Amino acid sequence: MVWAMGQTAEPDAVRDANARCTRGEHPHRAADPRVVAFYDAVTSHYPDRGPGAAEPGSPWAAAPLHAEADHIHMKLDENCADIVLEMIEKYAAQFHLDLLDLQDGSVYRAF
Repeated sequence: MVWAMGQTAEPDAVRDANARCTRGEHPHRAADPRVVAFYDAVTSHYPDRGPGAAEPGSPWAAAPLHAEADHIHMKLDENCADIVLEMIEKYAAQFHLDLLDLQDGSVYRAF
């Protein structure tokens, strides 16, 4: 997952935001431009809608991606190529987003 948090946000703030998402609590505001830019960049390589989402080689285990005003939740196929992970990290860094790995709960900034 990528989150649009403040630059001083602690990892627990990201985990708390994710807990709210899991409960279905999402902010009712305009989408953060960083989230929009990240979504546009990632899906320009790997579409999450339409015919491209189901093509062989798509990294998405679930499509479309869960996109909210402050985050994007990406469920990746277990055979997802490393290049996809590198791309996600690259765009997260470019757009100053926090990364949350749901497998181990780690939070880090790619920027």
